[in-house]
Amino acid sequence: MIPILVFFVAHWVLSIFAQTFFLHRYGAHRMFTMSRGWERFFYIFSVVAQGPSFLVPRAYAFLHREHHAFADSERDPHSPLYHSNVAGMMWNTKAKYDAYAYRRSEPETRFLGGVPEWRTIDELSQRWVVRIGLGALYAVFYLAFAPSLWWFLLLPVHWLMGPIHGAIVNWCGHKYGYRNFDTRDVSKNTLPIDFITMGELFQNNHHQHGADPNFAARWFEIDPCFQVMRVLDAVGVIDLDGVPAARLPAEA
Repeated sequence: MIPILVFFVAHWVLSIFAQTFFLHRYGAHRMFTMSRGWERFFYIFSVVAQGPSFLVPRAYAFLHREHHAFADSERDPHSPLYHSNVAGMMWNTKAKYDAYAYRRSEPETRFLGGVPEWRTIDELSQRWVVRIGLGALYAVFYLAFAPSLWWFLLLPVHWLMGPIHGAIVNWCGHKYGYRNFDTRDVSKNTLPIDFITMGELFQNNHHQHGADPNFAARWFEIDPCFQVMRVLDAVGVIDLDGVPAARLPAEA
């Protein structure tokens, strides 16, 4: 039982970190800079962390930029205001994501540019043989360590980890919680201490300050991903220079 729990928690944390750190804060918003080598490293890291549910950074960035531009309107790729359930919202998101991921269409010109792209990895990761192969590796681990068949019910969560995180953030972050700012959308902060999604559920704060790498705004709010980013900045992996000093926790 212990190996399965450790594996599940590790996969959850690494996957959500890849999504919030690389795809969201770097890919969609460019809240910090990093060298070409480190960008490639975190590209591969995201593939490994998300596994069969790897989200192409280019497509993710386009969708997220549209989400900010059209937040909680009919053109928002994933607003719960226009869907009766989370499954319907994510199905609509998938259709738009696939169009960008498989290059069937392009977004408006204003959403282009400044996104991480590695076409070889993108195309390889989207092949079904690769996705099924990665998913099978999880199943092999469960065959080796699961104490009973009930534990295999966690496998679909592993296989769909990326979209599950997106569903939690975009559904809960616009339906449940409190608001620090009177934004034009209905974004909310779902959790005052957000360890489940490493800061992603501070949606109201993020929609108010879309360029701020620290999603926490009040004294009792903690953004775990930003704390990791501060360490990565200190050791030279990323560069937070250019971020307004007043937004850093030390001077908040």
